[in-house]
Amino acid sequence: MRARKGRVIAIATEGDDHIKQHADHVIYIPHCEEAMLPLIASVPLQLLSYHVAVMRGCNVDQPRNLAKSVTVE
Repeated sequence: MRARKGRVIAIATEGDDHIKQHADHVIYIPHCEEAMLPLIASVPLQLLSYHVAVMRGCNVDQPRNLAKSVTVE
């Protein structure tokens, strides 16, 4: 990502200061058991994707190509 001038956003558990040198921005999540990490990390990722879509001007209430995958009865 950095080689192509992209921004690196990392998801890390609280107290992980090592990740700061590898990412431009860090989103911290609470420390929990490893099996629960995907569930805990999905919340900030969903919020990040929502806000990026809004900043890009995408209509988040009607995604593109939704009619192709959902049938109306």
